[in-house]
Amino acid sequence: MHTPEALSKHYIPYNAKFLGSTEVEQPKGTEVVRDAVRKLKFARHIKKSEGQKTPKVELQISIYGVKILDPKTKEVQHNCQLHRISFCADDKTDKRIFTFICKDSESNKHLCYVFDSEKCAEEITLTIGQAFDLAYRKFLESGGKDVETRKQIAGLQKRIQELETENTELKNKVQDLENQLRITQVHASPAGSVTPKSPSTDIFDMVPFSPISPQSSTPTRNGTQLPPVPSRSTEIKRDLFGAEPFDPFSCGAGDFPPDIQSKLDEMQEGFKMGLTLEGTVFCLDPLDSRC
Repeated sequence: MHTPEALSKHYIPYNAKFLGSTEVEQPKGTEVVRDAVRKLKFARHIKKSEGQKTPKVELQISIYGVKILDPKTKEVQHNCQLHRISFCADDKTDKRIFTFICKDSESNKHLCYVFDSEKCAEEITLTIGQAFDLAYRKFLESGGKDVETRKQIAGLQKRIQELETENTELKNKVQDLENQLRITQVHASPAGSVTPKSPSTDIFDMVPFSPISPQSSTPTRNGTQLPPVPSRSTEIKRDLFGAEPFDPFSCGAGDFPPDIQSKLDEMQEGFKMGLTLEGTVFCLDPLDSRC
């Protein structure tokens, strides 16, 4: 139908009349869309009898989805991502009518969108199918095949953060114990006694750490110097291995949203479900032909 470049770098525009959308119970099925089309045609017939015209829209089809815009203002009314579209069908007896089912991103309900496309229904249906295939291929190339690996990396990163937290808590507890022991030793000293020249030791026979005086100036019993106090600078946060924490999803070809893992899972699930293209008959009663 179209070149891959046209759908991946640009979009294919179509003009159509928008009959509306309605919630359906299933993501696929001829009977599901047939009932939805009949319902929306009937509602449109009532509005037409009241003098309301069927609104015109512009469809922009690309690997990023199907956009429904106002043809004059170019305001986006609906943006249907391809991995959320599960069923697309056109009417083989009426070349104008086509429809697709899309899962709403906010409510997660399945909505059926119905259009009158001036004898281009079949072409639009095939274009959506072609865009879906290209989008799935791009998804695999840009990291979709690494979803499981990304999950494992995210799990490891979470575990490292937990260990860092535990490590910080243990350091704080040790510091509290040393402070309590130092206070106890001070209170236990006889009044007027001379402070010994050699530093006191803790329960592990170690020189207690004092945040006031640098450790480097206090020798241990064997004459060596204690290691310097780790810097507590907040400019660069490092993990317990001394490495800068990394974001495994900051690399790659695509710019992902903050909740990358849930989005990847959702896209993988949508693409695995696939897109069903089907030609069917929607006009089942005389009322439909008058809409």
